[in-house]
Amino acid sequence: MTTANPSTASESSAPAPHLAGNFAPVRDELTAYDLPVTGTIPPELTGWFLRNGPNPRDVVTPHWFFGDGMVHGLRLEGGRAVSYRNRWVRTATFTDGARVVDEQGRRNLRAGVANTHIVRHAGRTLALVESSFPYEIDCRPGHELETIGAHDFGGRLTTAMTAHPKTCPTTGELHFFGYGGPQPPYLTYHRADAAGQLDVSRPIDVAAPTMMHDFHLTAAHVIFMDLPVVFDLSRPGMPYAWEPEYGARLGVLRRDDPYGEVRWLSIDPCYVFHSLNAYDDGDQRIVLHVARYAEYGDNSTAHLWRWTIDLVSGTVAEEQLDDHFCEFPRMDDRLAGLPARFGHGVSGEFPGSGPIPGALLRYDLRSGTVARHDFGPGRTPSEAAFAPADDRPGGPGWLLSYVYDASTDTSDLVILDAEDISAAPVATVHLPQRVPHGFHGNWLADPTG
Repeated sequence: MTTANPSTASESSAPAPHLAGNFAPVRDELTAYDLPVTGTIPPELTGWFLRNGPNPRDVVTPHWFFGDGMVHGLRLEGGRAVSYRNRWVRTATFTDGARVVDEQGRRNLRAGVANTHIVRHAGRTLALVESSFPYEIDCRPGHELETIGAHDFGGRLTTAMTAHPKTCPTTGELHFFGYGGPQPPYLTYHRADAAGQLDVSRPIDVAAPTMMHDFHLTAAHVIFMDLPVVFDLSRPGMPYAWEPEYGARLGVLRRDDPYGEVRWLSIDPCYVFHSLNAYDDGDQRIVLHVARYAEYGDNSTAHLWRWTIDLVSGTVAEEQLDDHFCEFPRMDDRLAGLPARFGHGVSGEFPGSGPIPGALLRYDLRSGTVARHDFGPGRTPSEAAFAPADDRPGGPGWLLSYVYDASTDTSDLVILDAEDISAAPVATVHLPQRVPHGFHGNWLADPTG
């Protein structure tokens, strides 16, 4: 069974690259049941695979990053692909045309496109974009993927929220930040407890409004990246400019002293959209893994790097680990902030024309080896989320990725064995329409107990 709600997506005889091919928006919101499957879906997988991304409704956007958020969700239960649905996030911008910054320069944190990530914390499923408040999405039976509304932590959140919050697997705390305001403070660090109560909000002094997309969390530290991509309203499209003379540095804050000193350490100018993981190596060293660009620009590509902070000397050792193009790095989130042997990523280019890859990579960070799964000509994977097979962090599991096939203009959900990603897929779920190239998502298993 399939139902559809047509949108008013505009058509163009010569669309910009970020509105063409599989970057083009889909026109309909669909609900489809009992989807066809090739292979066997692991019966342990019961929950939602959700992925967020830009899907402009009725405007020609100047950049890929600006499209209205659309969540694509696949429901798996007991070895069945029970349903697929895709829904726009009904933000104030989507429903009422609200602007993030109005004509008087005032910022509306309920406006925005909520198009970048989707996470779960304290029983809430939140669609995120870094310019605004998160928007809560309803995943209850009978309400799947409907928008509940903006979430401001009971009025305690007074800044935007990053699209890359970190959940501590030990405490259940959610750590995040807000940035991008036109006036200082340009950066504010936040922490919510396991029950979802915002209990820390503190400004952090940085010299200018830089584009701070991601950050790092370890068992003992929070690490911020103040990098030389600086707000520049005169630029068309994305209002940020590469300014290497600004410098680059990492800011280290102790988690047990959230209002304490932030210690800044210089690194070579570069840009990082996404971190893989970070952990404490003893009391005086911190290890970070990042997808690093030598500079910010349409023709730049990312590779996996390791930064090792020495808190005694106040220096950072910087090392490229691999020659593959790599973006959208992910891991078993149950080891976030702890030593993890394995990570994975998409092999491709980003963010100029978007991801045009054909492979998923699995990094063994201990041995330095890389395994890959090639999807074949014209088949493009999106970011892969890790779904655990049991309760052992870092143990067996599966990688879930929406894969676009240019030859048929269709998409599948592909499930790979994370411990043998070079093997044929464990299962392929055939979707009723394509899933446009997008950003981030998660496997959200049903709560147990």
